[in-house]
Amino acid sequence: MTEINNALSNKVVTLGIDKVKRHIFLCCDQTNPKCCQKDRGIESWDYLKSRLKELNLSESGGIYRSKVNCLRVCIQGTISVVYPDGVWYHSCTPEVLERIIQEHLIGGNIVQDYAFA
Repeated sequence: MTEINNALSNKVVTLGIDKVKRHIFLCCDQTNPKCCQKDRGIESWDYLKSRLKELNLSESGGIYRSKVNCLRVCIQGTISVVYPDGVWYHSCTPEVLERIIQEHLIGGNIVQDYAFA
């Protein structure tokens, strides 16, 4: 058990999990796409991933990201959710994601135009 705990502790440090302020989950790369075309979801994911890295926000910069297969909303995708705030967004194209990054993830303000819950 100690070996597992040490491995987990090392992973926390490596990934910067202890510094995470916000975590964005993006619904994309679905097995059976329903809310948007698969290529649109992948385009949004690639944009989010590269933009957070470009801005030095990913992982140790306090913003964590995860690609999820489905968030079960299946309407007006690509869908994302930001924690710990619990804000859900629809229509997450690269342009919308840029607003979410700048206004919510960095600025702390919900992007009301796209928030639905």
